[in-house]
Amino acid sequence: MTDLVLVDTNVILDITGADPVWLGWSSGQLAGLVHRLAINPLIYTELCHSAGKIEDVEAILASLGLIYLELPREALFLASQAFRNYRRNGGTKSAPLADFFIGAHAQAEGFTLLTRDVDRYRSYFPSVPLIHP
Repeated sequence: MTDLVLVDTNVILDITGADPVWLGWSSGQLAGLVHRLAINPLIYTELCHSAGKIEDVEAILASLGLIYLELPREALFLASQAFRNYRRNGGTKSAPLADFFIGAHAQAEGFTLLTRDVDRYRSYFPSVPLIHP
């Protein structure tokens, strides 16, 4: 297991949006994990949603010390398996959710995942260590 921590989008948005409830918790978690924090293409894409330009997202990565990592093929396979199980369990979305790619990436690479969105990760990626409130 590596000591990198994959940071879920909600934690980053707590900080960039100065969330009144979660800012303290999220910024405290990132401060305690300096030089170990990473994101992947799905997290990057979610951050781009509210950005005016790519430089805004790059500035977030730089200011928070986030490393950008590509998804390995094993993670893509695991994400498809999680989506298949989700549909078998009555899930209604017609395409895999970003959380499936994020959880699969953490599982494939042996990362810990920093998130506030625990339920889906525990359901579909129970072996992934979570840092959560």
